[in-house]
Amino acid sequence: MIYPERFSNLPDYTFGRLRALLDAHAPGGDDVLNMTIGEPRHAMPDFVGDIIARNLDGFGRYPAGPGTAALLEAIAGWIARRYGVTLDPARQVMALNGSREGLFGAVVALCPERRNGARPAILIPNPFYQVYAAGTLAVGAEPVYLPATAATGHLPDFTALPAATLDRTAIAWVCSPANPQGAVAGTGYWDSLLRLAEKHDFRVFADECYSEIWRDAPPPGVLEAVARTGIDPERVLMFNSLSKRSNLPGLRSGFVAGGAEAIARIKDLRAYAGAPLPGPLQEVSAAAWADEAHVDASRERYQQKYAIADRVLAGVPGYVGPEAGFFLWLPVPDGEAAALSLWRETGLRLLPGTYLGRAVAGENPATGYLRIAMVLDEAELERGLTRLRAHLYD
Repeated sequence: MIYPERFSNLPDYTFGRLRALLDAHAPGGDDVLNMTIGEPRHAMPDFVGDIIARNLDGFGRYPAGPGTAALLEAIAGWIARRYGVTLDPARQVMALNGSREGLFGAVVALCPERRNGARPAILIPNPFYQVYAAGTLAVGAEPVYLPATAATGHLPDFTALPAATLDRTAIAWVCSPANPQGAVAGTGYWDSLLRLAEKHDFRVFADECYSEIWRDAPPPGVLEAVARTGIDPERVLMFNSLSKRSNLPGLRSGFVAGGAEAIARIKDLRAYAGAPLPGPLQEVSAAAWADEAHVDASRERYQQKYAIADRVLAGVPGYVGPEAGFFLWLPVPDGEAAALSLWRETGLRLLPGTYLGRAVAGENPATGYLRIAMVLDEAELERGLTRLRAHLYD
């Protein structure tokens, strides 16, 4: 059951809060550099337009809800190449109209009303992508926010929770590579979490939307861990999309993969309340999942951006370059104060970390950070980071 009144517990959405903080003030500096939203700016694959043009008549027909056979097979093929895991494309994969649809819908489809006679708990890293909390509150579950700080490797420590909480847990969220910190869950982390999920009978939802942007090595994934440990595949769902991997955020194309029974329940919900991806966009998506050349080219540019950040911010107190993803998670005394000062004095538009976290026992673990999206071109990024360093540190 969905409880609309639960949404009253959500704060204003992240970027609404940012507009309220900054927009009453004129930007300083010579130009505005916006590094707030994680919207990739690299070139999209060059085949996109041609495929849409060849399939324009598809907009005149209702699309295949779970995804065309060609798209599901392309996704399953990518999973096999990337993770060495074989899935049944018809039963274990479902196309999404953007991964956010699936992140929310999976909670609605799979969270029980009671767990061991109690209100179910959903475990959420803190800071986090805000849809995790929205889905949790929509179904009346209790969000349990776990600090994902430098002390925990910027990933939630599920083993620190008491057994009573784990026994009423329905879902544990993990984002790896992490948004906003860029931390990567290693094989040991995944294996430990899956064993904990098996012991306490909860599901693991893995948001892996930044999996193809990395510095040194491809991040391990949860589906690998399922195959390695022999854990019941029904215990796990993995979400990914073409937004970051293929620089196609406007395509709104993603997928969810995992246990066949869980996927069937999400399909049932989609049949009544979802919005399938239009047919021509499914054709583009199938081609994108089948091609790695454009992904490799984009990743090479991110390598250059990591190098720029490391060079410009060398020696800045607390700066650590991300393992993966395209965000910098920069410690500052007060994220809101720093963001406002940078906007008014330099024209840099950055996101206070506090807007991505929740206060627990009066403490928000994201308060002392700025999130910086490295989505501008290399010259603009260097100019922006140089401007930031000069204003805050030099």
